[in-house]
Amino acid sequence: MTSGLWNLASFLVALIILIAVHEWGHFWVARRCGVKVLRFSLGFGKILWNRTGKDGTEYSLSLIPLGGYVKMLDERVEPVPSALKSQAFNTQPVIKRAAIVAAGPLANFVFAVVAFWAVYLIGVSSVKPVIGEIVPSSIAYQAGLRSGMQIVKVNQQSVTDWEEVSYGFVGAAGQTAIALTVESDSDGVQQINLPLKDWQISPEEPLPFRKLGFSPLSPEILLELAQLTPGGAGEKAGLKIGDKIISVNQQTVTDWQSFAHIVQQSPEVPLQLVVLRDSQNINVTLIPARKETKNRFIGFAGLMPKVKPLPAKYLTETRYGPVESVFHALKRTGEVTKLTLDVVGKLLTGTISVDNLSGPISIAKGAGDSAGFGLVYFLGFLGLISVNLGIMNLLPLPVLDGGHLLFFGIEALLRRPVPAKVQDIAYRIGAALLMCLMAIALFNDFTRF
Repeated sequence: MTSGLWNLASFLVALIILIAVHEWGHFWVARRCGVKVLRFSLGFGKILWNRTGKDGTEYSLSLIPLGGYVKMLDERVEPVPSALKSQAFNTQPVIKRAAIVAAGPLANFVFAVVAFWAVYLIGVSSVKPVIGEIVPSSIAYQAGLRSGMQIVKVNQQSVTDWEEVSYGFVGAAGQTAIALTVESDSDGVQQINLPLKDWQISPEEPLPFRKLGFSPLSPEILLELAQLTPGGAGEKAGLKIGDKIISVNQQTVTDWQSFAHIVQQSPEVPLQLVVLRDSQNINVTLIPARKETKNRFIGFAGLMPKVKPLPAKYLTETRYGPVESVFHALKRTGEVTKLTLDVVGKLLTGTISVDNLSGPISIAKGAGDSAGFGLVYFLGFLGLISVNLGIMNLLPLPVLDGGHLLFFGIEALLRRPVPAKVQDIAYRIGAALLMCLMAIALFNDFTRF
């Protein structure tokens, strides 16, 4: 399966799961509140499959899988027989209507806890936050960070892997400095204040701290070929698995990054390679294929290098028992919720650029990448997106659950519903704002990919 199809399939699986969870929250509470549910639908548009259950609810799958809905009996939508008025949504006390609406986002938070619980129960392998490359004269170098140091705390919050370090830096956006606690064999535990002046999060860089001049310790990439794309430029040139790159155009190559850079800068340009094969130097002419990416053309050879794994001392596995996993899942959900709210606030104040908004293409790529790493990483991705979906739906925009809750709150204070005309105007404004946000997110996606 190609990368695009894999990403799409993973995205659809994630989307269906999260939508089902969200709508099931509305459905379950509506039933408990005595409201008659007419239809439970995954997707919009033309109905592809449906079945009416014993409870009288129609369960359906629709053509467009970009959402879902729970259709309840409601006098505002269609006439309701007198005998069924007590089961209509609009006749319920405001507290019940609010509970039904809030149940969708709350179900997403509950699902996130379950997903993270499964992650901790199965166990997830990760890399300890040991610093690898330091750029000389960079902000990180001048602050005192050195290769080999392990980050143990970010702003007094303990961290065990690079994902937690990244969360810490995202949360520090807008601050003048970030406090890192590091330890090393030579200097023990140290406190380092890393200046963040003029530093901003960039959607082009998945690891936000790289712009400050340091990167994670990574596996050693050798100049030995481990895989060739069938029919690719490397295979056509006669390269074989096990070949070791010695030089390019009579210039000695010392690392894979340098070799890859030369290839990328040479689309359809012949490169004279010397490779070591069976203890002999072999001359090979490689003509990189021309590949378009991000509005420019680069060379592509279809070569994969051999990677030397990191020593076991740099690896860690987080795993807990069934009961202990509950505590850590709740903690993780709280941390992700806090971070997401912090990011939303910084987007609204301009501390973080709207360039960081992501749309369905970025989410699809994230789903595909996480699914490719395995079930535990896909579950972690689902937990993260579920929290974001819950928070997004609680925003006080009239077209979202949060907007309905806002109207219910006003109704509870005034002891009368918000006038239908006011609600209609608010819905139109809310829909326009939401469309603008979606347009920005889609634009960002297209410019990135």
